Amino acid sequence: MADPKGFLTTPKQLAERRPVDVRIRDWNEVYVERSLLPIITQQAGRCMDCGIPFCHNGCPLGNLIPEWNDLAYRDDFTGAIERLHATNNFPEFTGRLCPAPCESACVLGINQDAVTIKNVEVTIIDKAWDRGGVTPQVPERLSGKTVAVVGSGPAGLAAAQQLTRAGHTVVVYERADRIGGLLRYGIPEFKMEKRHINRRIEQMRAEGTRFRTGVHVGEDITGQQLRERFDAVVVAAGATTARDLPVPGRELKGVHQAMEYLPLANKVQEGDLVDSPISAKGKHVVVIGGGDTGADCVGTAHRQGALSVTQLEIMPRPGEERPGHQPWPTMPMTYKVTSAHEEGGERVYSVNTTHLTGDEDGNVQELHLVEVEFKDGRFEPVPGTERTIPAQLVTLAMGFTGTDVKNGLVEQLGVDLDARGNIARDGRFATNVDGVYVCGDAGRGQSLIVWAIAEGRSAAAAVDKYLGGKTPLPAPIRPTDRPLVV
Repeated sequence: MADPKGFLTTPKQLAERRPVDVRIRDWNEVYVERSLLPIITQQAGRCMDCGIPFCHNGCPLGNLIPEWNDLAYRDDFTGAIERLHATNNFPEFTGRLCPAPCESACVLGINQDAVTIKNVEVTIIDKAWDRGGVTPQVPERLSGKTVAVVGSGPAGLAAAQQLTRAGHTVVVYERADRIGGLLRYGIPEFKMEKRHINRRIEQMRAEGTRFRTGVHVGEDITGQQLRERFDAVVVAAGATTARDLPVPGRELKGVHQAMEYLPLANKVQEGDLVDSPISAKGKHVVVIGGGDTGADCVGTAHRQGALSVTQLEIMPRPGEERPGHQPWPTMPMTYKVTSAHEEGGERVYSVNTTHLTGDEDGNVQELHLVEVEFKDGRFEPVPGTERTIPAQLVTLAMGFTGTDVKNGLVEQLGVDLDARGNIARDGRFATNVDGVYVCGDAGRGQSLIVWAIAEGRSAAAAVDKYLGGKTPLPAPIRPTDRPLVV
């Protein structure tokens, strides 16, 4: 146990965020760099090293949280990163982006503030990078087997790294111009600077993973060609079919999917563009969708100089405390204030968009909404609550409905889809086509980064066994596993 009295004597402290009026003027990460170092050993000491560590159940990766908390408390960050990397390929990603279901499952969280697991995690990996403790793990011998990985998001990268380290020759195909998938172009710079992706890619290249960008699988290379050229194929193409807004006025200029809006802002930060073709500067912005992607749109609009930002959510406002029907150790739906929400704007709950209106040139100008209440299994409008708000830029952040079947890959590979529009797979992450596997959002549906990495690691173990008859690779989850939520 780290500190037997730590959970009694040490109050919870989080990483310090930079002042709002400073950080909205740039695109750097919102946290004060190195602000965790003076407090992290004491925070790790709050871990109780429970006899049954429910944080393991909360984390689909099975992270050995009490072990690396104890090592961090003892200032043994070399040992801590070894235990952290034993279950997680990319802790610098999860430590910044994961909503931390492990903390919801923390035993201390039953009646106190949970251990700040994410903060400890990201400090361990950042110190490891600073000290040169993250090095390539080159396989001792090659298997002679080849694997194609379609998609370079967290699931694809995890699968590729595991399979490369197992000795297979792995080629990752990405249709964008840079590796990273949603990590690269869906996550704003202020949530995770892309240097963290870049140095992981360099590590993977040094290990032997090959990357092919600007290759649209299904068009530039067909599914049939992949099957002919490679011994196995892993589809990790994500769930990229965005949910749309079927209301009058959707066709107006200035109404965009979040994944049309966010990547352009990131390309400005990459130096590809001087200004984004879709900018919030000087506009009244409305974000439809109350999740993390919606918050990313809010923070981006602030930095682009929006006149106002309003975020709409059809669901009621969550409570501040854990609901009674979502008991510990499940991950509760509670009211969250992200860094983007700290920066301004208005959040409006229990409303639905009825239609959009524009000017004579076809540019969106107003959004018309109505309050709703849930009755008989559906949202019903409340009479007399209609109102109009200014909207010169509308971003749709309402989630995703399945993998992109329009690119031809699904049909070319001959894989089946399930009832939700995801690629169907069995208990080994295998599709109905021999040698073709699927992991991440393409098979699971829209989910969290920790589930993507866990699925990538598990699918890699299945592929390794398929290619060699057995595997030493860990498989933390099965395709049927689900988060601890109710």
